[in-house]
This record gives sequence, structure tokens and C-alpha cells, in this order.
Amino acid sequence: MTMFGTTPRTQELRQRLLKFMDDYIYPNEAEFLRQVDTGDRWQHVELLDELKPKARAEGLWNLFLPPASDPKGEFGPGLTNLEYTGLCEIMGRVWWAPEVFNCSAPDTGNMEVLARYGTPEQQEQWLRPLLEGEIRSGFSMTEPQVASSDATNIESSIVRDGDEYVINGRKWWTSGAGDPRCQVLIFMGKTDPQADRHRQQSMVLVPMDAPGVTKDRMLHVFGYDDAPHGHAQMTFENVRVPASNMLLGEGCGFEIAQGRLGPGRIHHCMRLIGSAERALELMIQRSARRVAFGKPLAAHQHTREMIAQSRMEIDQARLLTMQAAYMMDTVGNKAAKGEIAAIKVVAPHVALRVIDRAIQVYGGEGVCQDTPLAVMYAHARTLRLADGPDIVHTETVAKEELRRQGVDLRAGRQQ
Repeated sequence: MTMFGTTPRTQELRQRLLKFMDDYIYPNEAEFLRQVDTGDRWQHVELLDELKPKARAEGLWNLFLPPASDPKGEFGPGLTNLEYTGLCEIMGRVWWAPEVFNCSAPDTGNMEVLARYGTPEQQEQWLRPLLEGEIRSGFSMTEPQVASSDATNIESSIVRDGDEYVINGRKWWTSGAGDPRCQVLIFMGKTDPQADRHRQQSMVLVPMDAPGVTKDRMLHVFGYDDAPHGHAQMTFENVRVPASNMLLGEGCGFEIAQGRLGPGRIHHCMRLIGSAERALELMIQRSARRVAFGKPLAAHQHTREMIAQSRMEIDQARLLTMQAAYMMDTVGNKAAKGEIAAIKVVAPHVALRVIDRAIQVYGGEGVCQDTPLAVMYAHARTLRLADGPDIVHTETVAKEELRRQGVDLRAGRQQ
């Protein structure tokens, strides 16, 4: 698929990445599952350790960090968000592939936070090991007691006590916490409940081995445990960390969250388009070789209609993603919030529709472990919730459109 705005550098990277996927990722999909299913599911998969040096040797490493987050080019090749879209899409064709290239969530978002807001000491302690792929990280924001889609609802507390902060709270959906190499969490809580609504929250770095940090259980997603990565429900009880672990400063948690979630959201969308593209390919392959009512499925009009709808929807979603990426590069993440919100709604819906059509063409095989379609569907459905549910993003799009038209919601009239 030819991408608009492709530069010679990204075209070369794209070809290398496509070859790497053909040589090492697709042939090892079954082996990855076999290794996860052997022994303790929460031990690191040896296959990933074998593939990461190969990816790094090919220059396919830390491709996600844009110049706005790394203006000196210290941490990565300096691709723009737009340049990264096509590469991230390719990685998204296999759900575990991004980790091979050190481009997987939540590490990418956490690394971007540390690159943007971390002190030199925080970057040395945590960012560099993450960039080297030596450790992994988690992001603790969502809470079981409150509607965390509104970040101002967060109830966990971060209280200053001399040269330390004392942390208390319960979190869930802390992705990445199941991995034994997860060594640090970015934790969001309230430092001042009496402050302005968007200045109550702060983010602080919490080592996984800090006393008082407990993994209560690992959560399943539509029956999948996503081992060895996983999503944990956790308790933080009187956890003490140095005051120097605070990110950016007290009251800056909401600001950091907005800066972090924008790139995270669009990365999810890029990967979803890759999933949808692969589902379409699988649908076509199946329809060409499967016979029903005396002719291949591809010869039935309804099947061809599903193929056509899928192609048109994927291309529309891709273009919208590229537009959002371009806006992030040119006017900044905050100014591009409407475009980011739009694609965060569109991409999961498109992926779900395309994957569902592929499952329909496969029949019973499409819902079992013999194809990647079932897990792809589960991940796509989950991403209608992750980083904010649909309604949050549609509200953003609507408000941006009303603002453009000069409508004052409080006054109830056009200005």
C-alpha cells in the first residue's frame, strides 16, 4: 500500500520492516503461542529475546519517538508522527510484534512522558533502560471505583511527607504489569483535592518492587490473559517513593495525561489499521479457496461486497489517521485533539467491522485459535474503551465542531 508523504528514508524502513515481518514474525506466530503456553505463562518469552537483536541490527528500533518529544535526536531516529504511521500499521498486523521493535504500549507512551517531562536523573534511571529494551513499564491510571474516563474522578492519593511521597489507592487495567521485566509504573493520583479541578492530579514514578505495591490479580480481556504482558489490578498501600520521582511537578498530572494519551491513542489506531488490513487479506485468501453452493466464496456477490466495503473503510480510516498525525506534527498534540479523537472512534469501529466480515467468511475456524481473527477482534473491541471510551471522543469532536461554528454552549446560541 503506497502511503502519502512517504520519504526515501521511511520507504527504506518500510521495506526492511515488511521483510522482517515475512522472515521472522509471521512464521513464528504459532511458536510464540507455544512458548507462552509452556510452563509459567508470566515468564518472558525467549522468542522475543531472539528477535529483538535482529530488529535492532536492521535499524528497526525505537521508531515511535517524534522530534517534538526528542528535539535533540538523542533517543531515536527522529521520525515524525506522519512518517511513523505506515510503519506502526505494519507492526499492528500481529499483536505481539511491536515489542520486537521496542514500539509497544504502554512503554511507548511512558517513554514519551519521560522524554518530554522527565528530569535528567529520571531519564537516566528509567528512560534509557526502556529505550534499550532492558526493562518494561506500566501505566496506573484507571480505578475500579470511579469512572476513570474522566481523569478528574481519580481518587488515589499522593501525599508529601518530607522528602518522600506516600501513595495509596487501587488501580486496575495496569497494562504491562504482568511482565516480570516490568520495573516501573507511572502512577496518577491526587496531590491536592482542593485545587482547581484540573490541577488536583499528579503523576509519580513508582518502582514495581517498592514496599506496599501488590498485584492483586491479572485481568482477562474477553477470555484472553494477554500473557506475558497482561493487565493487573493492583493495590498501593502506604507506598513511599522519593520526592524526586514526581513528574513535572505537583498538579501537572492532567497536563501530562493529555500529552501522553494523544500519541498513545493514534498509535493504537495505526496498529488497528494494520489488523484490519491483515483481516482483509485473510478474508480474500479464504474466499478464493473455500467453495460453497458450487462456487468459491469470492464468486458470491455478498462476499465481494464485504471485500469492497472493507477496502473503502480501511483506506478512509488510514487517511484520517494520517491527517491526525500531520496535525500533531504541525500544530501540536493539543491543537490536534479533535482529529485524534475522531480517529480514536473511527479506527476501532472500522477494524471491528472488517475483522467481523473475515470471521463470517471463515465460519467456525474464524472464532478459534487456528487464525488470529478472534484475538484481533477482542483487542479491537477493547480499544473502544482503552484511552477513553467512544463517547468521550465524540464529545471532543462535537465541541471542536461547535467551537469552529462559533456556538457558545453555555449561552446556547451562535456568537
